[in-house]
Amino acid sequence: MSKRRVLECFYDVVSPYSWLGFEVVCRYKNIWNVDVRLRPGFLGGIMQAAGNSPPAMVPKKGMYMGKDIARLAEFFQVPLQQPRDFFQTVIKKGSLQAMRFVTAVEMHHPEFVEPVSRELWMRIWSEDKDITEPESILEAAKKAGMSADLAKKLIESSALPEVKNKLKQNTEEALKYGAFGMPIIVAHVDGKPHMYFGSDRFELIAHQLGEKWMGPVPHKPRM
Repeated sequence: MSKRRVLECFYDVVSPYSWLGFEVVCRYKNIWNVDVRLRPGFLGGIMQAAGNSPPAMVPKKGMYMGKDIARLAEFFQVPLQQPRDFFQTVIKKGSLQAMRFVTAVEMHHPEFVEPVSRELWMRIWSEDKDITEPESILEAAKKAGMSADLAKKLIESSALPEVKNKLKQNTEEALKYGAFGMPIIVAHVDGKPHMYFGSDRFELIAHQLGEKWMGPVPHKPRM
């Protein structure tokens, strides 16, 4: 871990709230005096280990979430739209294959983690498209600027034990911090980790860091 202050962002592309937290962390990485580590994990594993249930599986929460998505999309300026068949897309299909691919990217070509993750979110949470089939993942990777040959190689490597174990390790690390859902933002300050859940705790994170919070869409930093 860097001696500088570090923000770890544990996320899963099946989670719309993870997308919001991810974008804010990416927007602030060159504004706040911090190092950012993007940590792909598996939300299904966290929910099972923590004994938690998806918000949409609770009727009242599901109704609220459907309305909240539109407000959040406008506020965060992220093109969120709930999939037409939420249960089939999010709960049944899930994101295991996608997150194994992102983990392979993290391990071998970390420069693509941010754009690949964003394109996978775009597919499932904006365009209502599949993220489970190799062809779908390949399309997201190509849109992220990755060559077809490299993307195919990483898709193949995502089935290897070392990639599966790395995703499991990332997920277990989030659990050790106290995760019960995603996103998890961990601020490392003065050698101590401070865990925050969700995409609506950035004012507290800024306070913890001694930095200024300028909303979810901050002004570009002056050169």
